[in-house]
Amino acid sequence: MPLGTYILGIVAALFTLGVVIEMLRRRRMRERHAVWWLVAGCLALIIGVFPQVLAGVAVAIGVEIPTNLVFFVSILVLFLVSIQHSSELTTLEQRSRTLAEESALQDLRITELERRLADGAPDEGNGTA
Repeated sequence: MPLGTYILGIVAALFTLGVVIEMLRRRRMRERHAVWWLVAGCLALIIGVFPQVLAGVAVAIGVEIPTNLVFFVSILVLFLVSIQHSSELTTLEQRSRTLAEESALQDLRITELERRLADGAPDEGNGTA
């Protein structure tokens, strides 16, 4: 493989790691979301610096073309990120539904209290009759 290809791989891996670390530093990404991206960036950096590692792993696993292993691992990482996001989305939907229901109940209570005050009804909680 030409030297330019190796350099491009190393630069892309460093760029990915830099972006993820910067997003973590600025609190734009949480640690649990960054794990898979950091793993992918580190693997890409290792393969970029030591391309023979990819060939060795491909032979050990039984993959004929090392590039196919790269695509498989990339798809696997994206699949895991997708599962993680789906799980978190489900949790957020449940929390959102609960908050909407609680908010609706609070609105109902406030409306009932305002109606009682407007009608001149005594407040049951202050001890006056």
